[in-house]
Amino acid sequence: MTIMGMLEQSAILTLLGMGVVFAFLWLMIVCVSWVGKLVHALGLDKDVLPQNEAPKNPGGAVRPETAAAISAAVTEYRKKEH
Repeated sequence: MTIMGMLEQSAILTLLGMGVVFAFLWLMIVCVSWVGKLVHALGLDKDVLPQNEAPKNPGGAVRPETAAAISAAVTEYRKKEH
């Protein structure tokens, strides 16, 4: 087989491989889109907050019990280190 023949064969294989990957990605995007529409139509996405509803913990404030647990863990760690 000549070099030109091998280059032609490699170009065909490259284009074929890229085509298969493109087709697979396109099919995956279509399927994910359909599943998203199906989930929304069936009402299975109720755990998502509406855009105008504020989160329950605005500003990233730490709850007192969480702060106490962190403080106790840091204190215990420092005791073991010294």
